[in-house]
Amino acid sequence: MHTETSNLIGINMRLIEKAMILIIFITAGLSCSSNKKNEEKNTTSKELSESSEEKSQVKEKSNRTIIFFGNSITAGYGIEPEYAFPNLVQERLDSLGYNFEVVNSGLSGETTASGLSRLEWVLRQEPDIFVLELGGNDGLRGIDLNETEKNLNEMIDKVREANSETKIILAGMMIPPNMGQDYTQQFAGLFPQVAENKDVELIPFLLKDVGGYSELNLPDGIHPNEEGHKIVLETVWEYLKDDLEKS
Repeated sequence: MHTETSNLIGINMRLIEKAMILIIFITAGLSCSSNKKNEEKNTTSKELSESSEEKSQVKEKSNRTIIFFGNSITAGYGIEPEYAFPNLVQERLDSLGYNFEVVNSGLSGETTASGLSRLEWVLRQEPDIFVLELGGNDGLRGIDLNETEKNLNEMIDKVREANSETKIILAGMMIPPNMGQDYTQQFAGLFPQVAENKDVELIPFLLKDVGGYSELNLPDGIHPNEEGHKIVLETVWEYLKDDLEKS
């Protein structure tokens, strides 16, 4: 009886040992599997992160910038910003699949002098196309046209110093004859003169087919309404489309 009991105890001990060994192997296997899954998960996360960064860099490189640098007309005075012509340009670019970002840098009341003082900060956005729409407020205030011309020339120079490859478009303007006929005529001739001297493209009159039409302007008779900005879009687009196709 004692011998049988000893044998049973021995058998049970061996079974317990085998069971313990089996548990150790299973535990080790699960641990390895878990570590492997974690490594795969970390690798996948890293790959996704790198892929996301690469896509972001590609997108960043593919997007080019157009800056509209101007006064209240560019800013869309008196209407919602989304109806101002720079935003309408963005909508058309998007609809045609161009990878361009439009920056509306219009500021109501801006003169060529104040524009010159803030230009350096704006140029940090590294524009590929720069549309200069300033001078109108100079004319309405009767500022010395030599000063206006000097400021326009300096702004064009600063844009080129920042990036010689930036395409510059100068938007011409006309004013009512409040300051006298001579001043009004000289003002109108200022923009073609600057464009020729600086070899930049000129939009002869930004408000073509808008200026002087009451139904296309706000009650002040100076700023375009929503319908007026749609026409300004078409005027500006004529001078943008060739450069967009080239790029």
